[in-house]
Amino acid sequence: MSTKISILGCGWLGLPLAETLVKLGYSVNGSTTDVAKLSLISSVGASPYIVSLLPDWNIDFNASFLDCDVLIVNFPPHRREDIITYHQLQYEALCTKIKEQNVKHVIMISSTSVYPDVSKVVTEKDAVHPDKDSGKALLIAESLLQNIVGTDFTVVRFAGLIGYDRNPARFLSGKKDLKDGSVPVNLIHRDDCIAIIIAIIEQQKWGKVYNACSDEHPSRKVFYTQACLISSLPEPVFSDQETSNQYKIIDSSLMKNDLQFSFKYKSPLDCLH
Repeated sequence: MSTKISILGCGWLGLPLAETLVKLGYSVNGSTTDVAKLSLISSVGASPYIVSLLPDWNIDFNASFLDCDVLIVNFPPHRREDIITYHQLQYEALCTKIKEQNVKHVIMISSTSVYPDVSKVVTEKDAVHPDKDSGKALLIAESLLQNIVGTDFTVVRFAGLIGYDRNPARFLSGKKDLKDGSVPVNLIHRDDCIAIIIAIIEQQKWGKVYNACSDEHPSRKVFYTQACLISSLPEPVFSDQETSNQYKIIDSSLMKNDLQFSFKYKSPLDCLH
């Protein structure tokens, strides 16, 4: 079992991941771009670092951050006009340092935005021609890391992240005349995300690309209406209009079979409290 893990990006997912890994006995380095958040990383028992890729490394970057058995790369593309170019520059800088520091294994937290809406079930092989620029940026990043790390690199493509303070009810509460109510949702709870990452590390599943999304895919209308009811918020009102019938259903069977993984929250509806 590897003992030293570095998490590049200790935000909403990365910080509780760091805390869980520390509790399991791992030595963890955690990074943030915000000096004010260094104490949060320390509070969960990880060693805090300031790491910024803007798009190159911060001048005071401490290379000991990359002294690890496993590097978990966990930062999304910045929302900006040149999102694809900028994210590529960030990953080119990252890859240079990974090669210099001889990092052993890398896990990249990617997203199911790499898949276009093709109105069918999609597997890991369907990541071609993403609809969104963020998906295009992530595919380039995956490829860059793959070229550097090779078979010691694993990608996890998470669906939409929910749980804890990410209450999906607030997205559509009270909105009227919403279209595409029958479109299925692709979501995953943070607890399951953390469990999947730990399973990859402990089972040494390298050279893999995994989808990670709850087993069930309720419709937008069913899911968001129920989320609002449970949160005592005004329900969304959906029309009967279906504008495009374009959707995707994320298939996680490869990951589940490979890791012998069972979701804690099999349906996004189970995540609602």
